[in-house]
Amino acid sequence: MSGHSKWSQIKHKKGATDQKRGALFSKLASAITVAAKDEPNPQFNPRLRSAIEKAREYQMPNDNIERAIKRASEKTGALDELIFESYGPGNSALLIEAITDNRNRTVSEVKKILSDNDAKWAESGSVRWAFSEAPNRTWQAQFPIDLSNENKKKLGKLLEALDDHPDIQRITTNINLSS
Repeated sequence: MSGHSKWSQIKHKKGATDQKRGALFSKLASAITVAAKDEPNPQFNPRLRSAIEKAREYQMPNDNIERAIKRASEKTGALDELIFESYGPGNSALLIEAITDNRNRTVSEVKKILSDNDAKWAESGSVRWAFSEAPNRTWQAQFPIDLSNENKKKLGKLLEALDDHPDIQRITTNINLSS
């Protein structure tokens, strides 16, 4: 035997799965904490209720949900909600929503991801005009665009890199998905 065992393979797969699940739970907990800032009772806070439902959908333990709500009432380690605007491959517009405990770190990391993936940082308001805000804080592209196959691949790589960042909650683009 050359040192390979079934247990070793299982351990590595489980470790990778647990790491992804932990990152997802961290993002969900941040969303719950920010939503609970104004009103910690989900009966009176539809945004919090929606965040809790999403967490339960991903089978997040109730203890984690309750801790995230409790964290909102504590003044230490305040979280900030940020919306970044960017132009991606093929002049695609991106709205990047993040929740962070360190604004400067998140801004610099997102700028690095954008520059590494042929995207440009945009000033506040220069991209947001192309989207309308619907109920439940969701964005709808007012002017969807089509991309070439090459730009679709570049955009996919960019979206994957952004989604892997622990502070990024949601990314909205103006890409026409029906093409």
